[in-house]
Amino acid sequence: MRPRSLKLGTRRSALARAQSALVAQQLQQSHAGLTVELVGLDTRGDRIQDRALTSVEGKEFFTAELDAALLGGAVDLTVHSYKDLSLERPARLRLAAVPPRELPHDMAIFARDVPQRLAAGQELLIGTSSPRRASFLPELLQRLLPRAQSSGASARVRLLELRGNVDSRLRRLHEPRGSARQLDGIVLAIAGLARLWADASGRPLLEELFAPLPRMVLPLSACPTAPAQGALAIECRDDDATTAQWLTVLDHAGTRRAVNAERALLAERGGGCHERFGATMIEVPDLGSLLYLREAHGDAADGPPTLIGQSQLRWTPEFALAAPDGPVLAWDGSRAARGSIEPLAAGIALSLERLPRAHALFVAHRRALPPGAAGLINPAAHIWVPGLDSWQGLAEQGLWVEGCADGLGFAALEPLLRAPLLQLPPFTQWTILTHAAAAGGWPSGEVIASYRHCDAPTQQDAPPAAATHLYWHSSAQFDRWYRSSATQAQHACGPGKTYQHLVRAGVQNLRMFPSPAQWREWLRL
Repeated sequence: MRPRSLKLGTRRSALARAQSALVAQQLQQSHAGLTVELVGLDTRGDRIQDRALTSVEGKEFFTAELDAALLGGAVDLTVHSYKDLSLERPARLRLAAVPPRELPHDMAIFARDVPQRLAAGQELLIGTSSPRRASFLPELLQRLLPRAQSSGASARVRLLELRGNVDSRLRRLHEPRGSARQLDGIVLAIAGLARLWADASGRPLLEELFAPLPRMVLPLSACPTAPAQGALAIECRDDDATTAQWLTVLDHAGTRRAVNAERALLAERGGGCHERFGATMIEVPDLGSLLYLREAHGDAADGPPTLIGQSQLRWTPEFALAAPDGPVLAWDGSRAARGSIEPLAAGIALSLERLPRAHALFVAHRRALPPGAAGLINPAAHIWVPGLDSWQGLAEQGLWVEGCADGLGFAALEPLLRAPLLQLPPFTQWTILTHAAAAGGWPSGEVIASYRHCDAPTQQDAPPAAATHLYWHSSAQFDRWYRSSATQAQHACGPGKTYQHLVRAGVQNLRMFPSPAQWREWLRL
């Protein structure tokens, strides 16, 4: 096959050109002698900036002009944000490649003075153009933003319709107080920001408009994103076998599998970007695929939804689980009473010394932060936590948390924490606050045990000696009762430090589950 030149059709926005340039670069690196020329095209969606697209008749706001250019032969391929594609595509077009997905999460970005406004109990004005985000955000931000320490009240959030390109939205956060255009916050997809950051022309824009601002990476478990968010779709004409062959090198089977599952759920609900529905599938090593989904019920034309459904999790194990063999006598450690804890004087003293200078802090449980220590933390520190419970606990103490592991363990956070866009310190510079039994096995960073588990719950909470299936909620719980369990018992726990602890202890018949709910479902409890 002789190398040749390809014309790539792209929208003219900075983000569209950045992600198209990335595709062009990857193609040229993969095929010696191939050149790819970017051809800028205007779309209807880019021209309509004065009103919400939900109020405009029609569809294909960001794709119709690109489709016409491709079908007419003006360009050879087009690159789309996959979430912008409708479910029904022209029959003469071929989805030739779906490259590896960027991080799928949403990110809330705030004006510099928002921490002070929250401390004073002032209302925040948040801009978004997504009905899905508008449905999920108010309740979520009220839980996760720092509480006003003067009153203990949660954040008050009001939403505003917001259109425009990434740079125009970010500029709204830099407007002076009192300006009609000033916003306290906006919500964007991390993927677009990450691609702009990787682009030589896009990074200076983000260094100016994004880097100095407070942000939060919204958890997928509570805020699943638009189906296919973070993925790109590369199309060519169906009868252009040569171009299709060039593009196969960029295709990623795992990403295709995930977005197909997400878009299938969207199709069940009628499709369209106006849906108040989120679905995101991720792959977790040794665990399998996790599909988070959530939808808001109510008529979008009537404003806020009448009811926001709870988030759901659909799990496909990496290896199929056989049905339990024989009678089941299960013990669920997640439902056992918690024992008391004992503060460790040495760990607390070290915490109080380190916190004012910490650049990045992982608080492994809300109890790991010593009482009264919140006010000592470096205001510029990046704070991350295991899950929503710890996040909410620190927010109640007035702390700004940037993100969480969604209960999947610190290792699940690593791709996010390594993202160049977030500019987080290397792991060697992190401070980790945890309990004594979980202090070992961290890959790097300074680990401080600020407490230990002590008094055991009453004996009635202990697992029965004849239990056939046990779910261990923590390493401390395991250490307390494992020796009394039956030799042939089946053991289970969640991902993260507890699982690693059980593996190091040599536990046989061990399975990892996303949460106790999936374990109970497997046992049909």
